Amino acid sequence: MLRQGYHKSFSELFSLIEKWNALREAAGPGSAIWQQKSLEEQPDKLDQLYHFLTRAEAAQRAGHYEEVYDNQLNLAYYFNDPEDKWLSNYFHEQCFNTAKLITTDIRKREAQAHANMGLIKEEQGHVLKAAEYYETFYDLTVGSTWKDVTGHTYNSLASEYLWRIYTLLADKMLENKEHQQAIKTLKKALKMAKNVGEMKIQGEATYCLSLAYYFAGEYQKALSTLDTSVKIFTPLCESAGLSRAYAAIAKILVSQGKAAETMKHLEEFMKAAENAHLSQSQVDACVLLGNIYNERGSYNEACEYFSRAYETAKTLNNLPLVDETKAYCGIAKAHKLMVPFNSHIEAEDLISLKYLLAWKENRSDMCTDPLTVEPDKETSASEPCEPLLETPDLDPS
Repeated sequence: MLRQGYHKSFSELFSLIEKWNALREAAGPGSAIWQQKSLEEQPDKLDQLYHFLTRAEAAQRAGHYEEVYDNQLNLAYYFNDPEDKWLSNYFHEQCFNTAKLITTDIRKREAQAHANMGLIKEEQGHVLKAAEYYETFYDLTVGSTWKDVTGHTYNSLASEYLWRIYTLLADKMLENKEHQQAIKTLKKALKMAKNVGEMKIQGEATYCLSLAYYFAGEYQKALSTLDTSVKIFTPLCESAGLSRAYAAIAKILVSQGKAAETMKHLEEFMKAAENAHLSQSQVDACVLLGNIYNERGSYNEACEYFSRAYETAKTLNNLPLVDETKAYCGIAKAHKLMVPFNSHIEAEDLISLKYLLAWKENRSDMCTDPLTVEPDKETSASEPCEPLLETPDLDPS
């Protein structure tokens, strides 16, 4: 580099090597970076740095800043391994500074640089700063036809980034009980989601807004917005979205004591899932209905819906889901069994006691296969029973 007159490139390379060494020393022995080779020991990376840094310097001398930017961007993309993330971020920052000097591309590279800086800040957890970069990215792309290598327009990408970052900001606001500010931010997120042009994203944004209304105590707005999200998710056959939306609807209606309306909505969910052959949604609908019936003490109905959920789950080859629905079945059956069990306990007579002892021997289902236990012939209704010397263990477990 020095022999060819690229003093700036040499200084920049030397500075990067020093920075790597400083990072390594700061991390200390045992860290991941401590085990890595230094830049001096990686000839492939040195070759790339030499190639693009010198080209960028030559372009800078000629005043061709768009070429400077392109060479810096090539380096940012080259260092895409996790261990080289700091190098990628460094060159993206250099691109950002260079883009401000370009006057020949209608600010296209400047827009791209803002997008990349936003992604870096978002990954680092600096959500507010990321939002600032994305907002500038959006403003610079309004009305443009610029596209990335995948064919997406820059403006749709900016809209997607803003939808995502506004949603993250709103989550923090909800955690801090800033409900109205969260609603305002999620409305902006919904606007951006509509600009993206993907209905699934719009459905997600609508659902998130409904939750903000719910946490703010605006239940009617929450239900209305949830209904909109259901209308978006239904033609998409989006199982996860439908399940979350109907679960939220059920939670709100139950909290308002509207049991009949809750059942109506969940039955609609069940029917829609069956018509669309959405097995996962069928499981979710059955579990929601089973839980409601179980909480109301309607254990027969709860058992029925949980059993349907279990049978459907088996067709999905999803073992954790099968285990979960099996547990629901067990809970409902236990609750169902407690009704006759408690009645025999409360009766406090010999026949009921024998009934319970016989059940404990074979663990049959009292609800569907009641045992018939007759009193001993030696014991009549007119003759008192002898007191039991030992109390049998009636623990059903």
